[in-house]
Amino acid sequence: MSEKKEVRVRFAPSPTGALHIGGGHTALFNWLWARHNGGKFILRIEDTDLVRSTKEYEETIMSGMKWLGLEWDEGPDIGGNYGPYRQSERLNIYREYAEKLVSEGKAYRDGEAIIFKVEPGQDISFKDIVYGQIDVMSDGLREKDTDKLKDIVIIKSDGMPTYNYAVVIDDHLMNITHVIRGEDHISNTPKQILIYRALGWEVPEFAHLPMILGRDKKKLSKRHGATSIYEYRDMGYMPDSMFNFLALLGWSAGDDKEIFTRSEAAELFELSRVTRKAAVFDFDKLNHINQEHLKALDPMVRLGMVKPFWIEAGLPVSEHDDKYFADALTLMAGRGRTAKEMAEFSDYFVSFTPVKDRWNSEGLDKEKLNKFFAALFASPEWKAEALEEIARSWVGAQEGAKMKDFAMPLRFALTGMKVSPGIFEVAELLGRDECEKRIKYFFG
Repeated sequence: MSEKKEVRVRFAPSPTGALHIGGGHTALFNWLWARHNGGKFILRIEDTDLVRSTKEYEETIMSGMKWLGLEWDEGPDIGGNYGPYRQSERLNIYREYAEKLVSEGKAYRDGEAIIFKVEPGQDISFKDIVYGQIDVMSDGLREKDTDKLKDIVIIKSDGMPTYNYAVVIDDHLMNITHVIRGEDHISNTPKQILIYRALGWEVPEFAHLPMILGRDKKKLSKRHGATSIYEYRDMGYMPDSMFNFLALLGWSAGDDKEIFTRSEAAELFELSRVTRKAAVFDFDKLNHINQEHLKALDPMVRLGMVKPFWIEAGLPVSEHDDKYFADALTLMAGRGRTAKEMAEFSDYFVSFTPVKDRWNSEGLDKEKLNKFFAALFASPEWKAEALEEIARSWVGAQEGAKMKDFAMPLRFALTGMKVSPGIFEVAELLGRDECEKRIKYFFG
């Protein structure tokens, strides 16, 4: 019995822009398949577009992948046994195999270019792990609106390899076992199979991933909001949440399980369970997932994510210690779907200034409210349970009074918000002195 071949997959971006959602999704599914099988995940940079490729974009793509937690086992920065891992450093390799095809009569020169000959009558069907059997004959590769078979350019007149050629050379020489990429590449696969066969090489397995659409069922683009991975980071989304959400685009963990860690996803991942149906990028789902991950964080880790947004808002974070802030965010529980929202919803714990900015005293019976506040401040201990007990007792003694008629103005005076965690818990954490300062400011 032959030994099972090590699974080797690759993510091969062009450094002509930042890592976008589609690229992040493809990289993630490759990473999951490698980790599920105990295989290798390779990063290869396809930088043969010399005009648009930049070192800055390459670094941005790598940073985006690292932020998502998609560490690679081989790549241009860390090396490996199958380098170089940048196509621009492999030009002599592409030239060598192109010349071999010319010498064997399988390709021909057209000026400085080298063209691969497409012979009629070849069955170039393949079985896709996701889409199933795809039947194609070479006769279908014709010039537009003609009966002439369209040969494949493999080396352009500028000496650069074309995508369909270079990808075959690289995937074979890097021992790639599974080519996992977007469904827009399905039409490229038959051309690549012809080149594999012409060179006498084994064809890898193919798995094409479903397209990602916006909620309007149109292809994801800037009009759907942020598309660069980093834009989500800057909006306060967590890498764990983004990983979790992207994994669910076109795949399910089973048993209606929606919240999971990277290791849980890798354990459960199967290419055979990737759907053919286009995946919908649903912000509501992303927000829900991010909220659940935020809630589960260690309090100090959560604080580390939220604090930069307070600083960005100009709030005086140096006036309190981290323990106080961590307790405040724990009290916030699930309020705030992103770290940025959580920072906005909790600004009153950091400073009184935002509360003053939001204050509106219209319709308040200040005289009656002052009596209520006096009863609270007479409490011998400043604990949530004691304050609530005093409040309920005092309100109950007022004819026709309702708790909300007093709790809501208290909430607004302390937080400037109509919604907050339990207001007596908020009051306890703010402390007696701070609460007294805020009440006196508004009610004299």
